[in-house]
Amino acid sequence: RATVFRWLLEKVGFARAELVISSGAPLPPPVAMLWQTWGVNLCEAYGQTETGGALVTGQRGPYPRPGDVGTGAPNIEIEHPDATRALYRQGKLATGDVGEWTGARALKLVDRKKDILITAGGKNVSPSHVENRLRASPYISEAAVFGEGRKYLVALLEADGETLAEWARERGVVHTGYASLVAHPEVVGLIETEVKRANDELTRVEQVKAFRLLPRELDPELEGEPVTPTRKVKRRLMAERYGELVESMYAEDEEQRIAAEVADLQTED
Repeated sequence: RATVFRWLLEKVGFARAELVISSGAPLPPPVAMLWQTWGVNLCEAYGQTETGGALVTGQRGPYPRPGDVGTGAPNIEIEHPDATRALYRQGKLATGDVGEWTGARALKLVDRKKDILITAGGKNVSPSHVENRLRASPYISEAAVFGEGRKYLVALLEADGETLAEWARERGVVHTGYASLVAHPEVVGLIETEVKRANDELTRVEQVKAFRLLPRELDPELEGEPVTPTRKVKRRLMAERYGELVESMYAEDEEQRIAAEVADLQTED
């Protein structure tokens, strides 16, 4: 494979790479499969600042308790004895993550424990998992999913301005900038199609039943933005900043529309 795609790997500087490691955010499986098809040995690494580097890259036993991510860390100290002791569980550093072991006994991170939301029906949902599916669309650059204590999940979406502008140009969609572009009915319809495509890869409880496009693009360099410089979404700040948009997706008429759609789907099943 590396021979067939060598010309491509040379263009991106990976022709001589023996190992490429992805870290930070979960790596979408289609992306990993594509690079591996091209002949790049791409894998994910997981670690924390407190551990001084990577912890696992598909760790082999002994394994932590299912659902918990921890690691033997007798030498880790954060210079606050009480705080350090609070982080340990049976001699292991409790990282605060939720994970699961795949059939290949490789660690798959699900989400941060504190970020797992529980719906009104008592179902645990990883918002990061849903957001990653939404961001797989070339037209969606960021996503923030909400649904704690609610009947269904909703999402605030930032459209990819450049990709969307090109799409609009090819179709003659007139606009004066990002705000007018995301308000255009054809664009809303496009994003709705992308959300439905993401929902097809999610379980019913994980599916996004309503969404709103942010009226402006996020600026990670701007202080106070609901996104970090590395473009990690701050859901709590996002909910505060755009609370009216979130609540509009739980309005009575919106709930009735969604309930009707769900009933139609159940009838089809």
